[in-house]
Amino acid sequence: MSAGGAATSGGGALLDRTRGVAFGLAAGLVAFDLMVLGYGASPAFMARLLFEGTWGTSYGVGQVLFKATPLVVVAVAVDCALRTRLFNVGAEGQLAVASLVAGVVGARLGAAPAIVGVPLTVTAAAAAGGLWAAGPALMRVRLKAHEVITTILMNKLADGVVGFALASGAAMEGTVRTASIGRGARIPRLDALGMPFFQGSAVSLAVLVGALLLGAIPFVYRRTAWGREVVLVGQNERACAREGVPVGARMIQSFVASGAVVGLASGATVLGYKGYFEEGLGAGVGFAGLGVALLGRGSAVGIGLAALLFATLQQGGLAINAHVPKEAMDVLQAVIIVAVALGDGRLRTLLASRAEVPS
Repeated sequence: MSAGGAATSGGGALLDRTRGVAFGLAAGLVAFDLMVLGYGASPAFMARLLFEGTWGTSYGVGQVLFKATPLVVVAVAVDCALRTRLFNVGAEGQLAVASLVAGVVGARLGAAPAIVGVPLTVTAAAAAGGLWAAGPALMRVRLKAHEVITTILMNKLADGVVGFALASGAAMEGTVRTASIGRGARIPRLDALGMPFFQGSAVSLAVLVGALLLGAIPFVYRRTAWGREVVLVGQNERACAREGVPVGARMIQSFVASGAVVGLASGATVLGYKGYFEEGLGAGVGFAGLGVALLGRGSAVGIGLAALLFATLQQGGLAINAHVPKEAMDVLQAVIIVAVALGDGRLRTLLASRAEVPS
């Protein structure tokens, strides 16, 4: 393809992506107005309440950043699998298992110094997430089992495993939570580090993990041999196989890496927020992160903005809950995702191709 043709193709892809995002935001705005009117409230008044409860106060900003952090981490993880055209729908289960491990390991560390406690706990959580993703990855490559089906099943299995582990001694007696993690495994909140702007909010230094992961996206997939091969496998498996690229290995590696990165999200919820793991902690983040990844389409900026949008809706739902149920924001997120998929031709093609049974 000529340089001019490539530029035209790239411009067309950018236009298609922009059109999809614009269509999604417009659909979301219409859906918001209709839902608010359905509850007999004023859309303008609800929009003002939503803004005041999020970006209108320092506490709201902190809460948005707190909620955006695990969404960014999960979205980067899902994007890693998408590079090889695999859908990691199992982030919900991977995060649950990883968070349980983070809670148990963190509690065992006691008074270990932070330079030891935090890395060990985070590494254990990442390893748990990666191992939980390994099964579907191997079944996809070796047995041609569809990863969407196997990861959904693994989500259900994770619910049972986590519940069984808590009931079998991982939780404190009479509770559904682990013991509190040691001080050395805690990730400090920003307001405790001399940042009074975030006073009272749950945002912690874990926000740096999300920022670092976003910054790593262009480096990993453009400047490392592994990253470039992962991208090429997603573009054309057969051509890569003819050129000697280990297609199956790269698919397994990208999927296991995806699960491991999902495990890092426990840093925001377990280590930086609760200080222990309890049943249900982080529920919904896996599915919301999948939506953020689809909206971000592999762009660090896109993923970051999509995570902030979803986090704003989640926190804003609490601000307007007295007038409109906060669950309406979950519906709004779904509307935006579906609308973007319908308005973005390339995303429709990707979703259609993954809906087919693997050959």
